[in-house]
Order: sequence, then structure tokens, then C-alpha cells
Amino acid sequence: MRNKCSRRVAVTGLGMVSPFGGDAQDFFQRMLAGQSAVRLYEHPFSPSRLTQPAVTCSQFNAESTLGHTLTHLTDRYSQLGLAAACAAWDDAALARLQDCGQNYGVSWGTGTGGMLTYEKGYGDIYLRGKHRVSPLSVPMAMNNAAAAHIAMSLGLGGPCLTYSVACASSTIAIGEAFRRIRCGETPIMMTGGSESPLAFTIMRAWEAMRVVASGDENNAYRACRPFQQGRTGLVLGEGAAALVLEDWEHAQKRGARIYCELAGFGQSCDHSNLVRPNQQGQSRAIASALREAELIPQQVAYVNAHGTATPEGDPTEINALKQVFGVHASQLAVSATKSMHGHSLGATGAIEALITVLTLQHQAIPPTAHLEQVAEDCLGVHHVMGNAMRERPLHAALSNSFAFGGSNAVLAFKTFEEL
Repeated sequence: MRNKCSRRVAVTGLGMVSPFGGDAQDFFQRMLAGQSAVRLYEHPFSPSRLTQPAVTCSQFNAESTLGHTLTHLTDRYSQLGLAAACAAWDDAALARLQDCGQNYGVSWGTGTGGMLTYEKGYGDIYLRGKHRVSPLSVPMAMNNAAAAHIAMSLGLGGPCLTYSVACASSTIAIGEAFRRIRCGETPIMMTGGSESPLAFTIMRAWEAMRVVASGDENNAYRACRPFQQGRTGLVLGEGAAALVLEDWEHAQKRGARIYCELAGFGQSCDHSNLVRPNQQGQSRAIASALREAELIPQQVAYVNAHGTATPEGDPTEINALKQVFGVHASQLAVSATKSMHGHSLGATGAIEALITVLTLQHQAIPPTAHLEQVAEDCLGVHHVMGNAMRERPLHAALSNSFAFGGSNAVLAFKTFEEL
């Protein structure tokens, strides 16, 4: 008899809005090729000229994807999230608005929510001399708008939850969805995250912290260089990714295609500093994910690192990995794909979870793009540099997310195996 909270959880659907314009599989192939989506971005409506290396989903057209009415009822972060969720639902071969959907739920992550709606309101009042904002401002901007629209569009009547935990938002959303299925509360959860953070105020705020990478028209594509000697910081990006998580027996019963198993979720709080990462806190989250997944360090072949390319964040993560993995750390393949898709804040954990799932499916590890000389403070693991790694069997992998506020979250995935 299986313990109530030990049900297996399958990943049966993947979807995203890619900065390259294709689907999740196309996106992953570009990650394997080390292709960067980072470009020099100039904010179109800023009161003063503002340019930064950034990632945009420029080929995404909300009206053609979602229709005119829904587009004008939603902030861009909700548009991105709904498009990714619908793609994942279709990928899982699930029907929309079905009766059994009353038992299915949503668990979504976002850090800034509808900030573009708020910014438009400020602009209307302070720059354009208007005396009122749109009456839709509140339902468009609220952080749970994306989850609500996903539930309405797919007909999901179970729990509809939103997690806002800075850069760990969607990883925690995925982990909490995993827990609900694992404990038998629901057979299916739609989970992931979306973000559209390229608002003037957000870009200026990150710039003020002096953690945004520099770049111009010629070199912006390689501005984000995690673990590199002389790295200069992160690159902001918009995006969305979604995963369908499903009770293993439920998935098998309906003949679903299973990508892999989500087997563990670890969380911790540094409880020490709002913005400075802490090795011990990160180590606890990694170790917790391994325990729940019943993995020993030697069984983990790959870690998709949080790797933001900040001077302090990168070595802290590497030291945490070395602490947990011990002598196996030198054999542990590590890459930071933010070097290609940027840092989409609350959505980045979902994007990296999707990459980790596809890494196991394709048995191929994407590199850290533009990594040429590993910094001395980031040595001690097997950095995947240059080309994708394909020569080793992959049975288990981790996806790390470490957020401001000291909130750490780690997902542990295993390859598809029958019991």
C-alpha cells in the first residue's frame, strides 16, 4: 500500500513562449547549440533613454494567439503565461473545459506580476495628463491574474494558487504543485511561471543595484557570462514556461506520454540577509531535494544552476554544490542557461525546469554560453563549456533557484522508469 504522500509525479506536458519564436523543443535545441537570445534593448516609452542587454519574446503576438478580447483584458505577463499553459496542456493531450477538470488545479509563479499595467497607469497620469486609469487596471495587474486566466481557459476548478517569491517564484510553484499530487489531493496540476519585467522602473531598479551586465549592439548577445572570469552581471528577460504534472498512475491509465519523473523538492531560507546569498541555506535546499527524491550525490549527473553571472552569487552556488556533492562535485556537470535566455525573475525557474526535463529526455546537456575562462572562485565542478555534452548517461538532474529574501528552491528530476 503506497504511503499517502509518496505518490509518483510525472511530467506529461511542456509549453513555453520562446524568445526565438518556436516551441519548447526548438528552444531546447537552441540551448544545446549555445545560441543566445540576448540583444541590446531600448525601452520604447521611457522618459529618458534607457538601453540594456535583455531578452524579449518579440515574435509573440498576443492577438493572434489569444484573440482580440482576451488580449485587451490582460497584462503581457498573463498573456505569456496563458499561451505557455495552453501549449503545455495541448502537449499533454488533455482536452480543455472537460468535466473532470473540476479536480485539476493551477500553481503559478511570478515576481512582478502586472507591472506593465501599473507603469502605463503612472504614465497616463504623470506624463500624459490623464485624470483616470483604466477600470481594468486592478484585475489586469494583480499577481494572480495569470493563474486565474489559465484556470478559466482550461476549465480547472481545483486549487488556483499564485506564488511570488522573487526569483524562486515558479520553482516554488512547481514544487508546491508536486506536493499536492504526491499527497493525492489532485491528479493533475498546471504549473509554471510568467514574467514581463522590462518596465522602465524595474530596469532602472536593477541597474541601480549594479548587477546588470553591460553591453552594446555588437556584444550584447554575450553580456551574461555566468562563472566567467570578469563577469559583470545578469540580463533581464521576459518569458513563460509551463509544465503539466500528473499522478503517475493517472498518466499511465490514460496512456499519456511521460517525459520524466519529478521526484523531489527542497526548500530553505537563509534567514541572514535580504540580498546576499548564503552557502549553508542553498546547501540545505539541495540536500532536501536529494533526500525526497531518494538520490545519492553520485546518481545526479547534471545541475541547471541558478547562475546569474553576479560576482557574489555564482561562487556561493558552486560552494554549496561542492559542500553537498563532496568528492563527486568534480564530476558533476553544471551549466547556467541564463547565459542564453536571460533572467526572467519569477518565471526563470519554470524555464530552467523545462530545460532540465528536456535534458533528461534528449540525454544532452546544454552549455553555459560564452564561458571561456572559469573564474577561480567558481572552480570545483565540471562546467559544460563550448559544446553540448552528450557522452554520459543521465538518470537524474537538479534545477536550482535562489532568490532575494534568502528563499532557496531546488527540483529533482529522474528519467522515466517503470516500477
